[in-house]
Amino acid sequence: MAKEEGYGTIQENRIIPLWSLTVWLVVMNTTMFNVALPSVISEFDLSPTAGSWIVSGYSIVFALSTITFSRLSDFIPIGRLLFTGVIILGIASIIGYFSNSFEFVLVSRMVQAMGAGAVPGLGMVLATRYIPISRRGRAMSLISSAASLGFGLGPVIGGGITQLLGWNFLFIVTGLVLLLLPVFKVYLPVEQKREGSFDFVGALLTGGGVTSLLLYLSSFSWYLLGLSVLFFVTLVFYSKKKEDPFIRVSLFKNTLYVSLLIIGLIAFMTHFALLFVMPVMLSNLFGKEPATIGFVIFPGAMLSALAAIYVGRWIDKFGNLPVMRTGLVALLLSVVMFSLFATKAFYLTAIFYMFTSIGFSSLTSSLANENSRILSEDEVGSGMGMLQLVQFFGGALGVAVAGLLIEGQQGMALDAIYRNVFIVYTILVVIAIVIYRVKIKRNVSLELE
Repeated sequence: MAKEEGYGTIQENRIIPLWSLTVWLVVMNTTMFNVALPSVISEFDLSPTAGSWIVSGYSIVFALSTITFSRLSDFIPIGRLLFTGVIILGIASIIGYFSNSFEFVLVSRMVQAMGAGAVPGLGMVLATRYIPISRRGRAMSLISSAASLGFGLGPVIGGGITQLLGWNFLFIVTGLVLLLLPVFKVYLPVEQKREGSFDFVGALLTGGGVTSLLLYLSSFSWYLLGLSVLFFVTLVFYSKKKEDPFIRVSLFKNTLYVSLLIIGLIAFMTHFALLFVMPVMLSNLFGKEPATIGFVIFPGAMLSALAAIYVGRWIDKFGNLPVMRTGLVALLLSVVMFSLFATKAFYLTAIFYMFTSIGFSSLTSSLANENSRILSEDEVGSGMGMLQLVQFFGGALGVAVAGLLIEGQQGMALDAIYRNVFIVYTILVVIAIVIYRVKIKRNVSLELE
Protein backbone atom coordinates (compact mmCIF):
# COMPACT_ATOMS: atom_id res chain seq x y z
CA MET A 1 0.00 0.00 0.00
CA ALA A 2 1.35 3.42 -0.85
CA LYS A 3 0.58 6.49 1.12
CA GLU A 4 -3.07 6.71 2.01
CA GLU A 5 -5.49 8.38 -0.29
CA GLY A 6 -6.15 12.02 0.61
CA TYR A 7 -2.82 12.60 2.34
CA GLY A 8 0.04 14.68 0.99
CA THR A 9 3.76 14.21 1.38
CA ILE A 10 6.26 14.92 4.14
CA GLN A 11 9.96 15.77 4.28
CA GLU A 12 10.71 12.16 5.20
CA ASN A 13 14.50 12.64 5.22
CA ARG A 14 14.04 15.05 8.13
CA ILE A 15 10.91 13.97 9.97
CA ILE A 16 11.77 10.24 10.13
CA PRO A 17 15.26 10.76 11.71
CA LEU A 18 13.73 13.31 14.11
CA TRP A 19 10.96 10.88 15.03
CA SER A 20 13.52 8.10 15.44
CA LEU A 21 15.51 10.27 17.87
CA THR A 22 12.33 10.80 19.88
CA VAL A 23 11.56 7.07 19.84
CA TRP A 24 15.09 6.40 21.08
CA LEU A 25 14.70 8.78 24.05
CA VAL A 26 11.24 7.48 24.92
CA VAL A 27 11.99 3.76 24.59
CA MET A 28 15.29 4.16 26.44
CA ASN A 29 13.18 5.27 29.40
CA THR A 30 11.68 1.77 29.48
CA THR A 31 14.99 0.00 30.09
CA MET A 32 17.05 2.64 31.93
CA PHE A 33 15.35 1.47 35.10
CA ASN A 34 16.36 -2.18 34.50
CA VAL A 35 19.90 -1.52 35.71
CA ALA A 36 18.59 0.66 38.55
CA LEU A 37 16.20 -2.08 39.75
CA PRO A 38 18.69 -3.68 42.18
CA SER A 39 19.24 -0.23 43.77
CA VAL A 40 15.50 0.55 43.93
CA ILE A 41 14.67 -2.93 45.26
CA SER A 42 17.32 -2.55 47.95
CA GLU A 43 16.33 1.01 48.91
CA PHE A 44 12.63 0.22 49.31
CA ASP A 45 13.13 -3.41 50.50
CA LEU A 46 11.08 -4.96 47.67
CA SER A 47 10.73 -8.50 46.35
CA PRO A 48 11.93 -9.17 42.75
CA THR A 49 8.30 -9.49 41.62
CA ALA A 50 7.30 -6.15 43.17
CA GLY A 51 10.40 -4.49 41.75
CA SER A 52 9.68 -5.82 38.28
CA TRP A 53 6.46 -3.78 38.27
CA ILE A 54 8.52 -0.60 37.82
CA VAL A 55 9.29 -1.99 34.36
CA SER A 56 6.24 -4.15 33.61
CA GLY A 57 3.75 -1.59 35.00
CA TYR A 58 5.27 1.00 32.71
CA SER A 59 5.01 -1.40 29.78
CA ILE A 60 1.31 -2.13 30.42
CA VAL A 61 0.33 1.54 30.38
CA PHE A 62 2.73 2.19 27.48
CA ALA A 63 1.08 -0.55 25.42
CA LEU A 64 -2.44 0.69 26.10
CA SER A 65 -1.41 4.29 25.45
CA THR A 66 0.19 3.32 22.13
CA ILE A 67 -2.96 1.77 20.66
CA THR A 68 -5.07 4.61 22.10
CA PHE A 69 -3.02 7.28 20.32
CA SER A 70 -2.96 5.17 17.14
CA ARG A 71 -6.76 4.89 17.15
CA LEU A 72 -7.16 8.62 17.86
CA SER A 73 -4.96 9.38 14.82
CA ASP A 74 -7.81 8.18 12.59
CA PHE A 75 -9.58 11.49 13.20
CA ILE A 76 -7.28 13.76 15.28
CA PRO A 77 -4.16 15.31 13.67
CA ILE A 78 -0.93 13.44 14.42
CA GLY A 79 0.84 16.63 15.50
CA ARG A 80 -1.74 17.48 18.15
CA LEU A 81 -1.60 13.96 19.57
CA LEU A 82 2.20 13.94 19.64
CA PHE A 83 2.37 17.28 21.47
CA THR A 84 -0.17 16.07 24.04
CA GLY A 85 1.75 12.87 24.70
CA VAL A 86 5.17 14.50 24.96
CA ILE A 87 3.90 17.19 27.36
CA ILE A 88 2.38 14.51 29.64
CA LEU A 89 5.68 12.61 29.51
CA GLY A 90 7.70 15.72 30.34
CA ILE A 91 5.54 16.74 33.30
CA ALA A 92 5.61 13.19 34.72
CA SER A 93 9.41 13.11 34.35
CA ILE A 94 9.79 16.30 36.37
CA ILE A 95 7.43 15.01 39.08
CA GLY A 96 9.15 11.60 39.12
CA TYR A 97 12.50 13.21 39.89
CA PHE A 98 11.18 14.02 43.38
CA SER A 99 9.93 10.46 44.09
CA ASN A 100 10.74 9.28 47.60
CA SER A 101 8.71 6.06 47.86
CA PHE A 102 8.05 2.96 45.76
CA GLU A 103 4.42 3.98 45.21
CA PHE A 104 5.51 7.44 44.04
CA VAL A 105 8.05 5.93 41.63
CA LEU A 106 5.47 3.50 40.23
CA VAL A 107 2.79 6.16 39.68
CA SER A 108 5.30 8.56 38.08
CA ARG A 109 6.46 5.83 35.72
CA MET A 110 2.91 4.96 34.72
CA VAL A 111 2.02 8.59 33.97
CA GLN A 112 5.24 8.81 31.95
CA ALA A 113 4.05 5.79 29.99
CA MET A 114 0.69 7.44 29.25
CA GLY A 115 2.51 10.19 27.35
CA ALA A 116 5.31 8.06 25.93
CA GLY A 117 2.87 5.77 24.13
CA ALA A 118 2.15 8.53 21.62
CA VAL A 119 5.61 8.32 20.05
CA PRO A 120 6.15 4.79 18.59
CA GLY A 121 2.57 4.12 17.51
CA LEU A 122 2.09 7.48 15.78
CA GLY A 123 5.48 7.07 14.12
CA MET A 124 4.32 3.86 12.45
CA VAL A 125 1.04 5.50 11.41
CA LEU A 126 2.93 8.48 9.96
CA ALA A 127 5.23 6.21 7.93
CA THR A 128 2.33 4.08 6.68
CA ARG A 129 0.21 7.11 5.82
CA TYR A 130 2.77 9.28 4.04
CA ILE A 131 5.59 7.07 2.71
CA PRO A 132 5.13 4.80 -0.36
CA ILE A 133 5.66 1.06 0.14
CA SER A 134 8.79 1.16 -2.05
CA ARG A 135 10.59 3.33 0.55
CA ARG A 136 8.64 2.44 3.66
CA GLY A 137 10.94 -0.39 4.72
CA ARG A 138 13.79 2.02 5.36
CA ALA A 139 11.55 4.36 7.39
CA MET A 140 10.06 1.51 9.43
CA SER A 141 13.54 0.11 10.01
CA LEU A 142 14.90 3.44 11.24
CA ILE A 143 12.05 3.84 13.73
CA SER A 144 12.19 0.19 14.87
CA SER A 145 15.97 0.24 15.16
CA ALA A 146 15.82 3.46 17.16
CA ALA A 147 13.57 1.54 19.55
CA SER A 148 16.05 -1.35 19.65
CA LEU A 149 18.89 1.09 20.29
CA GLY A 150 16.85 2.63 23.09
CA PHE A 151 16.23 -0.79 24.63
CA GLY A 152 19.96 -1.54 24.48
CA LEU A 153 21.42 1.84 25.44
CA GLY A 154 18.94 2.26 28.30
CA PRO A 155 20.94 0.00 30.63
CA VAL A 156 24.22 1.70 29.63
CA ILE A 157 23.03 5.24 30.31
CA GLY A 158 20.85 4.13 33.21
CA GLY A 159 23.77 2.31 34.83
CA GLY A 160 26.10 5.30 34.58
CA ILE A 161 23.52 7.79 35.87
CA THR A 162 22.41 5.50 38.71
CA GLN A 163 25.96 4.96 39.92
CA LEU A 164 27.07 8.61 39.59
CA LEU A 165 23.92 10.60 40.40
CA GLY A 166 21.29 8.18 41.72
CA TRP A 167 18.23 6.63 40.09
CA ASN A 168 16.05 9.76 40.52
CA PHE A 169 18.05 11.47 37.76
CA LEU A 170 16.80 8.88 35.26
CA PHE A 171 13.54 10.85 35.11
CA ILE A 172 15.39 14.00 34.00
CA VAL A 173 16.91 12.29 30.94
CA THR A 174 13.48 11.42 29.56
CA GLY A 175 12.27 14.97 30.14
CA LEU A 176 14.74 16.13 27.47
CA VAL A 177 12.21 15.04 24.83
CA LEU A 178 10.37 18.32 25.50
CA LEU A 179 13.20 20.16 23.74
CA LEU A 180 12.28 18.48 20.43
CA LEU A 181 8.75 19.89 20.26
CA PRO A 182 9.70 23.18 18.48
CA VAL A 183 11.46 21.15 15.75
CA PHE A 184 8.41 18.91 15.29
CA LYS A 185 6.29 22.04 14.91
CA VAL A 186 8.29 22.90 11.78
CA TYR A 187 8.28 19.51 10.02
CA LEU A 188 5.04 17.76 10.99
CA PRO A 189 2.38 17.72 8.24
CA VAL A 190 -0.64 19.96 8.73
CA GLU A 191 -3.74 17.77 9.02
CA GLN A 192 -7.39 18.64 9.43
CA LYS A 193 -9.53 17.10 12.13
CA ARG A 194 -11.84 14.47 10.62
CA GLU A 195 -15.15 12.95 11.59
CA GLY A 196 -14.81 10.18 14.14
CA SER A 197 -15.37 9.07 17.71
CA PHE A 198 -13.30 7.26 20.30
CA ASP A 199 -14.52 4.04 21.89
CA PHE A 200 -13.87 4.75 25.58
CA VAL A 201 -15.77 1.66 26.75
CA GLY A 202 -13.67 -0.60 24.52
CA ALA A 203 -10.49 1.08 25.75
CA LEU A 204 -11.48 0.54 29.40
CA LEU A 205 -12.37 -3.11 28.76
CA THR A 206 -9.04 -3.67 27.00
CA GLY A 207 -7.11 -1.97 29.79
CA GLY A 208 -8.98 -3.92 32.45
CA GLY A 209 -8.34 -7.25 30.73
CA VAL A 210 -4.63 -6.64 30.16
CA THR A 211 -3.99 -5.29 33.67
CA SER A 212 -5.96 -8.06 35.39
CA LEU A 213 -4.05 -10.71 33.45
CA LEU A 214 -0.65 -9.32 34.42
CA LEU A 215 -1.73 -8.83 38.05
CA TYR A 216 -2.80 -12.48 38.06
CA LEU A 217 0.72 -13.49 37.04
CA SER A 218 2.07 -11.60 40.07
CA SER A 219 -0.41 -12.98 42.61
CA PHE A 220 -1.97 -16.11 41.05
CA SER A 221 -5.33 -14.90 42.33
CA TRP A 222 -8.09 -16.81 40.56
CA TYR A 223 -10.30 -13.78 41.09
CA LEU A 224 -8.00 -11.69 38.88
CA LEU A 225 -7.85 -14.39 36.21
CA GLY A 226 -11.64 -14.63 36.16
CA LEU A 227 -11.88 -10.84 36.00
CA SER A 228 -9.48 -10.78 33.04
CA VAL A 229 -11.51 -13.41 31.17
CA LEU A 230 -14.71 -11.45 31.90
CA PHE A 231 -13.18 -8.24 30.53
CA PHE A 232 -11.99 -9.90 27.32
CA VAL A 233 -15.22 -11.85 26.67
CA THR A 234 -17.25 -8.68 27.22
CA LEU A 235 -14.88 -6.80 24.90
CA VAL A 236 -15.40 -9.32 22.08
CA PHE A 237 -19.21 -9.18 22.25
CA TYR A 238 -19.22 -5.41 22.69
CA SER A 239 -16.81 -4.82 19.78
CA LYS A 240 -18.90 -6.93 17.40
CA LYS A 241 -21.86 -4.59 17.95
CA LYS A 242 -19.85 -1.34 17.87
CA GLU A 243 -19.57 0.43 14.51
CA ASP A 244 -16.01 1.69 15.10
CA PRO A 245 -14.64 -0.29 18.07
CA PHE A 246 -11.40 0.27 19.97
CA ILE A 247 -10.32 -3.25 19.02
CA ARG A 248 -11.41 -4.41 15.57
CA VAL A 249 -12.35 -8.04 16.09
CA SER A 250 -12.42 -8.51 12.31
CA LEU A 251 -8.62 -8.18 12.24
CA PHE A 252 -8.33 -11.48 14.09
CA LYS A 253 -9.99 -13.30 11.18
CA ASN A 254 -6.82 -12.62 9.20
CA THR A 255 -4.58 -15.57 10.12
CA LEU A 256 -1.49 -13.92 8.63
CA TYR A 257 -2.03 -10.83 10.79
CA VAL A 258 -2.59 -12.94 13.92
CA SER A 259 0.58 -14.95 13.22
CA LEU A 260 2.57 -11.72 12.94
CA LEU A 261 1.09 -10.55 16.25
CA ILE A 262 2.14 -13.76 18.02
CA ILE A 263 5.70 -13.56 16.70
CA GLY A 264 5.86 -9.91 17.80
CA LEU A 265 4.57 -10.91 21.24
CA ILE A 266 7.25 -13.59 21.63
CA ALA A 267 10.02 -11.30 20.34
CA PHE A 268 9.16 -8.60 22.87
CA MET A 269 8.67 -11.12 25.70
CA THR A 270 12.13 -12.54 25.03
CA HIS A 271 13.93 -9.22 24.60
CA PHE A 272 12.37 -7.57 27.66
CA ALA A 273 12.97 -10.67 29.77
CA LEU A 274 16.65 -10.69 28.80
CA LEU A 275 16.96 -6.96 29.52
CA PHE A 276 15.45 -7.64 32.96
CA VAL A 277 17.41 -10.81 33.77
CA MET A 278 20.83 -9.68 32.51
CA PRO A 279 21.30 -6.84 35.07
CA VAL A 280 19.95 -8.99 37.92
CA MET A 281 22.24 -11.89 36.94
CA LEU A 282 25.31 -9.68 36.48
CA SER A 283 24.65 -8.04 39.86
CA ASN A 284 23.77 -11.11 41.93
CA LEU A 285 25.89 -13.80 40.27
CA PHE A 286 28.96 -11.80 39.24
CA GLY A 287 28.78 -8.85 41.69
CA LYS A 288 28.95 -6.16 39.00
CA GLU A 289 28.12 -2.47 39.57
CA PRO A 290 25.37 -0.68 37.56
CA ALA A 291 27.88 1.15 35.31
CA THR A 292 29.71 -2.09 34.49
CA ILE A 293 26.41 -3.82 33.74
CA GLY A 294 25.52 -1.02 31.35
CA PHE A 295 28.80 -1.35 29.47
CA VAL A 296 28.36 -5.12 29.17
CA ILE A 297 25.08 -4.49 27.32
CA PHE A 298 26.51 -1.56 25.31
CA PRO A 299 28.03 -3.52 22.34
CA GLY A 300 24.69 -5.10 21.49
CA ALA A 301 22.99 -1.72 21.58
CA MET A 302 25.53 -0.21 19.20
CA LEU A 303 25.21 -3.18 16.85
CA SER A 304 21.48 -2.47 16.72
CA ALA A 305 22.22 1.11 15.66
CA LEU A 306 24.56 -0.09 12.90
CA ALA A 307 22.00 -2.66 11.77
CA ALA A 308 19.48 0.15 11.23
CA ILE A 309 21.55 1.34 8.27
CA TYR A 310 21.16 -1.99 6.47
CA VAL A 311 17.94 -3.64 7.70
CA GLY A 312 15.67 -1.15 5.95
CA ARG A 313 17.60 -1.51 2.69
CA TRP A 314 17.41 -5.30 2.94
CA ILE A 315 13.65 -5.12 3.47
CA ASP A 316 13.16 -2.84 0.46
CA LYS A 317 15.44 -5.03 -1.68
CA PHE A 318 14.66 -8.61 -0.59
CA GLY A 319 11.28 -8.29 1.14
CA ASN A 320 10.08 -8.75 4.70
CA LEU A 321 10.26 -12.54 5.01
CA PRO A 322 14.02 -13.07 4.54
CA VAL A 323 14.74 -10.35 7.12
CA MET A 324 12.15 -11.83 9.48
CA ARG A 325 13.73 -15.27 9.13
CA THR A 326 17.20 -13.84 9.82
CA GLY A 327 15.87 -12.10 12.93
CA LEU A 328 14.31 -15.29 14.28
CA VAL A 329 17.51 -17.30 13.71
CA ALA A 330 19.65 -14.64 15.43
CA LEU A 331 17.23 -14.50 18.38
CA LEU A 332 17.25 -18.31 18.68
CA LEU A 333 21.07 -18.40 18.64
CA SER A 334 21.19 -15.80 21.40
CA VAL A 335 18.83 -17.56 23.82
CA VAL A 336 20.49 -20.94 23.19
CA MET A 337 23.90 -19.44 23.98
CA PHE A 338 22.50 -17.69 27.06
CA SER A 339 21.09 -21.03 28.24
CA LEU A 340 24.37 -22.89 27.76
CA PHE A 341 27.09 -20.41 28.68
CA ALA A 342 25.83 -17.10 30.18
CA THR A 343 26.43 -18.19 33.79
CA LYS A 344 30.06 -19.17 33.07
CA ALA A 345 31.58 -15.67 32.66
CA PHE A 346 30.07 -12.18 32.77
CA TYR A 347 31.66 -10.97 29.50
CA LEU A 348 29.84 -13.68 27.51
CA THR A 349 26.63 -11.72 28.11
CA ALA A 350 28.03 -8.91 25.93
CA ILE A 351 28.64 -11.34 23.06
CA PHE A 352 25.30 -13.13 23.29
CA TYR A 353 23.31 -9.90 23.57
CA MET A 354 24.72 -8.81 20.20
CA PHE A 355 22.77 -11.65 18.59
CA THR A 356 19.68 -10.71 20.62
CA SER A 357 19.90 -7.09 19.54
CA ILE A 358 20.32 -7.67 15.80
CA GLY A 359 17.63 -10.37 15.85
CA PHE A 360 15.17 -8.12 17.66
CA SER A 361 15.91 -5.16 15.39
CA SER A 362 15.42 -7.25 12.24
CA LEU A 363 12.23 -8.80 13.56
CA THR A 364 10.52 -5.59 14.69
CA SER A 365 11.32 -3.79 11.43
CA SER A 366 10.10 -6.60 9.18
CA LEU A 367 7.00 -7.28 11.31
CA ALA A 368 5.95 -3.63 11.19
CA ASN A 369 6.51 -3.37 7.45
CA GLU A 370 4.69 -6.63 6.70
CA ASN A 371 1.74 -5.46 8.80
CA SER A 372 1.58 -2.16 6.93
CA ARG A 373 1.57 -4.15 3.67
CA ILE A 374 -1.35 -6.43 4.51
CA LEU A 375 -3.59 -3.83 6.20
CA SER A 376 -6.16 -1.87 4.22
CA GLU A 377 -6.38 1.93 4.49
CA ASP A 378 -9.14 1.93 7.11
CA GLU A 379 -7.36 -0.73 9.19
CA VAL A 380 -4.01 1.06 9.59
CA GLY A 381 -4.75 2.97 12.81
CA SER A 382 -6.31 -0.02 14.56
CA GLY A 383 -4.01 -2.67 13.07
CA MET A 384 -0.70 -0.92 13.72
CA GLY A 385 -1.92 0.13 17.15
CA MET A 386 -2.84 -3.47 17.97
CA LEU A 387 0.62 -4.60 16.88
CA GLN A 388 2.18 -2.08 19.27
CA LEU A 389 -0.23 -3.08 22.06
CA VAL A 390 0.57 -6.77 21.70
CA GLN A 391 4.31 -6.15 21.47
CA PHE A 392 4.57 -3.95 24.54
CA PHE A 393 2.16 -6.18 26.43
CA GLY A 394 4.62 -8.93 25.51
CA GLY A 395 7.39 -6.84 27.03
CA ALA A 396 5.47 -6.47 30.29
CA LEU A 397 4.54 -10.16 30.24
CA GLY A 398 8.15 -11.18 29.58
CA VAL A 399 9.42 -9.22 32.58
CA ALA A 400 6.61 -10.49 34.83
CA VAL A 401 7.22 -14.13 33.85
CA ALA A 402 10.99 -13.76 34.29
CA GLY A 403 10.46 -12.27 37.76
CA LEU A 404 8.15 -15.15 38.68
CA LEU A 405 10.61 -17.75 37.39
CA ILE A 406 13.44 -16.24 39.45
CA GLU A 407 11.33 -15.95 42.59
CA GLY A 408 9.86 -19.44 42.17
CA GLN A 409 13.33 -21.01 42.19
CA GLN A 410 14.58 -19.43 45.43
CA GLY A 411 16.84 -21.86 47.26
CA MET A 412 18.43 -23.20 44.08
CA ALA A 413 21.93 -22.30 42.92
CA LEU A 414 21.98 -18.91 41.20
CA ASP A 415 23.48 -20.23 37.96
CA ALA A 416 20.72 -22.87 37.71
CA ILE A 417 18.01 -20.25 38.30
CA TYR A 418 19.13 -18.03 35.44
CA ARG A 419 19.86 -20.96 33.13
CA ASN A 420 16.29 -22.24 33.59
CA VAL A 421 14.86 -18.81 32.76
CA PHE A 422 16.85 -18.72 29.52
CA ILE A 423 15.64 -22.23 28.61
CA VAL A 424 11.99 -21.13 28.93
CA TYR A 425 12.57 -18.30 26.47
CA THR A 426 14.44 -20.62 24.11
CA ILE A 427 11.29 -22.72 23.89
CA LEU A 428 9.22 -19.61 23.13
CA VAL A 429 11.51 -18.58 20.25
CA VAL A 430 11.28 -22.11 18.80
CA ILE A 431 7.48 -21.74 18.86
CA ALA A 432 7.82 -18.42 16.98
CA ILE A 433 9.94 -20.11 14.30
CA VAL A 434 7.36 -22.87 13.88
CA ILE A 435 4.60 -20.25 13.45
CA TYR A 436 6.72 -18.45 10.87
CA ARG A 437 7.27 -21.60 8.80
CA VAL A 438 3.76 -23.03 9.10
CA LYS A 439 1.65 -19.85 8.86
CA ILE A 440 3.52 -16.82 7.54
CA LYS A 441 5.84 -18.33 4.94
CA ARG A 442 3.08 -20.58 3.59
CA ASN A 443 0.45 -17.79 3.45
CA VAL A 444 2.74 -15.34 1.66
CA SER A 445 3.81 -18.07 -0.79
CA LEU A 446 0.13 -18.71 -1.62
CA GLU A 447 -0.37 -14.96 -2.23
CA LEU A 448 2.45 -14.97 -4.77
CA GLU A 449 1.12 -17.96 -6.71
